[in-house]
Amino acid sequence: MRYWLMKSEPDECGIDHLVARPKQAVPWVGVRNYQARNFMRDDMRVGDLAFFYHSSCPEPGIAGVVKISRAAYPDATQFDPESKYFDPTSKPDSPRWLHVDVLLVQKLPLIHLATLRSTPQLTDLRILQRGNRLSITPVDEVHWDCIMQLSATK
Repeated sequence: MRYWLMKSEPDECGIDHLVARPKQAVPWVGVRNYQARNFMRDDMRVGDLAFFYHSSCPEPGIAGVVKISRAAYPDATQFDPESKYFDPTSKPDSPRWLHVDVLLVQKLPLIHLATLRSTPQLTDLRILQRGNRLSITPVDEVHWDCIMQLSATK
């Protein structure tokens, strides 16, 4: 099993959207970065766990844990002209963009970005590295365990 961190804007798809749909898979649509897409396509597997990270909001941070419930498959929003994720250069017979489905494992008390930054064991956590704007990043098991311990102390 591998561990991940997946960013989403809470007004578009936040942890509470998943809480409102217990035991229902939610597609992680809208990834439009090749490296993040490649992580989903090449490395993510059903059963992997991911931190659900709220980004681009007043209080960014880790809000929960999700499980990958379906392997990467074509993101239909790339073909929908009404979608903000529409990509006119992507073709159905050769889709450019993929996504996975996730299931809620648990909602966590928000672990603020400032807390992550101030935790010495997390200094090399990928999301904290300068210039990292990827919506999906791998998380080492050591970092995973540390963050889960942080959530238990909240």
